[in-house]
Amino acid sequence: MPPTNLGDLQQLTMLALLRLGEDAYGSRIREELRGVAGRNLSISAIYVTLVRLEEQGMVTSHYGDAPARGGRSRRCFGVTPPGLDALQASREAANRMWSGLDAHLTKESAP
Repeated sequence: MPPTNLGDLQQLTMLALLRLGEDAYGSRIREELRGVAGRNLSISAIYVTLVRLEEQGMVTSHYGDAPARGGRSRRCFGVTPPGLDALQASREAANRMWSGLDAHLTKESAP
């Protein structure tokens, strides 16, 4: 069973895969993380994260069709059912931690 304590970058990367669907490959993942999450990451940092997630069984990959003008096939990624379970567990844990903190998150409550 894969670990359910996902780090921030792992969560964001997996969420990007879900958002992109069939279009989840390196540069598109990078664009999604930059555009939606505001994270400007190197492509190598993204691939290191993806490889680790794949080793843990959280994501899977396959090579798509070669680009129209030649070149290498894109390596596309998707979230596995255990990955979905881990994302959901991480979301639930975060929601439990956030619960009841609204009063503490105002500027008036800051020291």
